[in-house]
Amino acid sequence: MNTQTQTKSHDTKGAQTAASIVWFEIPADDVERAKKFYEALFGWKIEKFPGAAADDYWHIDTGGGEETPDGGLMRRMHPQQPITNYVIVPSVDEAAAKVEKLGGKIMKAKTEVPQMGYFVICRDTEKNEFALWERNENSK
Repeated sequence: MNTQTQTKSHDTKGAQTAASIVWFEIPADDVERAKKFYEALFGWKIEKFPGAAADDYWHIDTGGGEETPDGGLMRRMHPQQPITNYVIVPSVDEAAAKVEKLGGKIMKAKTEVPQMGYFVICRDTEKNEFALWERNENSK
């Protein structure tokens, strides 16, 4: 998965509540069509993510305050790929271990996003996918 996860301010703001959604990703078969849809529906600003290949990853600016997550728009990787919410945790390693202990599964192991942090894609006991996000600006 080509994930570029961030928050609006790109910092380690202490005001962030534990276990809150900080990012979301919307997969699309036709990125331009989805871009037009969400811009017209919600007034979101959707622009190519810096450094991403053409039609690879787009940043969704929802226009909300700092407590409101932005997101990403991406080309669908597989037919059943769902919208993925990223939940911030102090440690993806500890949270991923807890997911497995509670009967969930790890779908994509810990992955580094340089100068932003780490994520793990999980599946809960009801087959819903979500991501864990650990902010760490020292990641390379």
